[in-house]
Amino acid sequence: MTGKIIKAISGFYYIHTAEDRIYSCRAVGIFRKLGIKPLVGDDAEFEVLDANTGEGSLTQIQQRRNVLIRPAVANIDQAMVVFAIREPDINLNLLDRFLVYMGMQDIPVIIYFNKADLNRDGLMERLTCIYENTGCRVICGSTSSDETVSEIREAMRGKTTVLAGPSGAGKSSLTNRLNDGVCMEVGELSARIKRGRQTTRHTELFTIDPDSYVLDTPGFTSLFVTGVEAGELGYYYPEFGRYTDSCRYTGCSHIYEAEGICAVRRAVASGDIPAERYESYRQIYEELKDKEYR
Repeated sequence: MTGKIIKAISGFYYIHTAEDRIYSCRAVGIFRKLGIKPLVGDDAEFEVLDANTGEGSLTQIQQRRNVLIRPAVANIDQAMVVFAIREPDINLNLLDRFLVYMGMQDIPVIIYFNKADLNRDGLMERLTCIYENTGCRVICGSTSSDETVSEIREAMRGKTTVLAGPSGAGKSSLTNRLNDGVCMEVGELSARIKRGRQTTRHTELFTIDPDSYVLDTPGFTSLFVTGVEAGELGYYYPEFGRYTDSCRYTGCSHIYEAEGICAVRRAVASGDIPAERYESYRQIYEELKDKEYR
């Protein structure tokens, strides 16, 4: 039989079939021998060992369209990164790292800024202005709003979407709203450190429409960019593109060159490129450069 792996816990792979049944399967030994780890999102083949109890044996996974390492999922069409604008305070550097990571996989990203009710001093408007220039779709709202949830559901229609973002941003609450049959644990915010408590312990796929799936994933507080050279990082900052041809030198790093030489740095100084985006670029660039020197 065939189906899709929707959850993996303690060596068991839960496979959902077209007949809307879930089988609990162990993987055959060939996976370990070949060093292959089945992932949530994999299209899989399995043998039924006991039809009454729903036990089976996972025998093969079909060719993957794509693979993410963090979160560890396969065959996704798009990512939705969820950040609360406050409580916890938004970490734009972490958001930018995620955009670079997804850009390297050529996976489209929707940015959902949650907790619009906490918007003050024009923060949400500023964030929207910054990130609409990255080529990502930006949704602003609140998970408690039916209008926001409807907009998000429509953006996910016909696709497999991975939800990602820091703990406390509202991923599990959103998953609960998208599918009434799901009841994910929702964490409270620590009053002392204003940080979300981790509630999602594993990656799991849920059906929100007959042809629409969402993957809720554990929250993360850090993300190191790997697999790209420092000199290539600028490609994943789309708003740099309109200025790079005006840099005096080919291969301009946009870091060490003077503003008179680097058009990107001039654009930052004039406010045409947001300082927040440039600062995250600079930090990631320095990290990558440091690794190259080691």
